[in-house]
Amino acid sequence: MAKSPSDKPGPGSPSAPAASAAPAATAGPTAPAAPKGRTSSAAPGASGGPAVVPAPSAALAAAAPTPAASAAPEPTLEPGIVRLAVYERGACREWEGAGALAELERAIRRKGARIWIDLRSPSADQVAAVSKILRLHPLLAEDLVERDQRAKLEQVGNMLHLALFSLGFDDGRIYEREIEFVLGEGFLLSNHSAWWEPRSTRHLRTGAADPMGRGLDYLLWALADDVIDSYFPILDLLGDEIDDLEDRVVNRADRALLERLFELKRELILIRRVTAPEREMFNILSSREESAISAEHRLYYRDAYDHLIRLTDELDTYRELASATLETYLSTVNNNLSLIMKRLTGVTVVVAGIGAIGGIFGMSEAQYALRNEEGVGFWIVAFGSLVLAGIAVTLLRKINWI
Repeated sequence: MAKSPSDKPGPGSPSAPAASAAPAATAGPTAPAAPKGRTSSAAPGASGGPAVVPAPSAALAAAAPTPAASAAPEPTLEPGIVRLAVYERGACREWEGAGALAELERAIRRKGARIWIDLRSPSADQVAAVSKILRLHPLLAEDLVERDQRAKLEQVGNMLHLALFSLGFDDGRIYEREIEFVLGEGFLLSNHSAWWEPRSTRHLRTGAADPMGRGLDYLLWALADDVIDSYFPILDLLGDEIDDLEDRVVNRADRALLERLFELKRELILIRRVTAPEREMFNILSSREESAISAEHRLYYRDAYDHLIRLTDELDTYRELASATLETYLSTVNNNLSLIMKRLTGVTVVVAGIGAIGGIFGMSEAQYALRNEEGVGFWIVAFGSLVLAGIAVTLLRKINWI
């Protein structure tokens, strides 16, 4: 198990969109050099919340200059993506790329605007630009760039910084993927790799308008709740595999099974290392009076805390089952060794009896017997030895020693 590469899309996860040099179709009054945004309003949806407003696109960053014809083309990594959603007066508008940064600078000055900045695999320059606009602490900006944190909750001024981890499979191994949130006054910042797509989560499938209309603390819960719920399918897969290994270890204990058992124990420890701090984080968010979390939405954080309690309890159960399966494996190996020793002992009894009798007469008697010069006593002893050996074999087979 290892931490997944920050910009490597995993199997089944959405692929990173290709960078486009041409700006998308937009409308609205902005400066000529900047991408234009489109504003619109929406009638309330059937649930009473604001309906989703179509998101205006914005031009992506300018394409890198073309290398000289004589130089060999070098592979270039796709730049990070900055996406912005602003909720005002019952309408939600969205920007992407350079237009998002330009609009963020204007939206952060407007009172009553609810802002969600989503950074996907951002570059250091993009994080620096967003940090400057939001006035983030330099250490907090450094954490967003490095993305090498433990699961934690910390207060930085009047902002809450949360570091969570989502989990996924790749090449049969479990990877942890860091996701960071910064909740401040009037804005929510999310920072993640291309592995995770927040807009495809369960609470945001119909758009960001409804969660943002309820509040940015609700939006934070909606995103974190999807991360927590994604743990359970992975844990169920591990539980099914442990049950299968319990059946296999009784029938046939081999080295491959032992290696998989140790891998399972490491994976369970990884999940425990991720979820145990998150359990304490949501306990604090649901019980302590945080200015960034409203009393109305504190109950949602309590629900996430209950999910984490259930998850850690199941983890403890699976860890005990994995340890019990390992003990069963060792017991099976010892039993097989005892069975082999019993069979060797039985063979030794048979062979040693014949050898003892043969040693008494000596090999010199054999040549007289083959010339028919030996008396009948020799043949009586020889056949008697074989009969005794046959009786010993029968008795040993009856008690399952050979």
